[in-house]
Amino acid sequence: MSDSPTTGPVVLDVWCELECADCHTALTDLRALRARYGDRLDIRLRHFPLEKHRHAFAAAQAAEEAVEQGRGWPYAEAVLARHAELATRGEPLLVEVARELRLDDEEFDTALIDGRHTLIVDADQAEGKAIGVTGTPTYVIGGERLDGGKSQDGLRTRIEEIADRLLAEG
Repeated sequence: MSDSPTTGPVVLDVWCELECADCHTALTDLRALRARYGDRLDIRLRHFPLEKHRHAFAAAQAAEEAVEQGRGWPYAEAVLARHAELATRGEPLLVEVARELRLDDEEFDTALIDGRHTLIVDADQAEGKAIGVTGTPTYVIGGERLDGGKSQDGLRTRIEEIADRLLAEG
């Protein structure tokens, strides 16, 4: 017998790109949401690499390789912590972060060369465009889109209001 509710967790999609300073700032809110909700809130990293950041697409592919190796969020957070360095160093930094997290860095290097995760990144970006995502971070919870690219003031409170309502309804 399980204590978990019969309905699954509330899903929060976070449209993000790993070369984005605003996405780095958003980590504080995401950590607070994880602490508050635990496994009742499924925070999903969705990719929306912006053309103005030349290493964002490669970073999104690398993040997908980290997901395959079981460390998606730790990897994304580690790269976001060094987003300015990513802008200058590019792919070597992505492989270095994998090595620091004790992931298979050779597999990261190969994944970046063979493009095995390109379709996932392209699909995320296409879905984001279809629902009106124009910048990062953008959050989608309970069918509501919240744009954090201009200001993140009050967004965590709004996400909590929606999550609490959805959990109460569930």
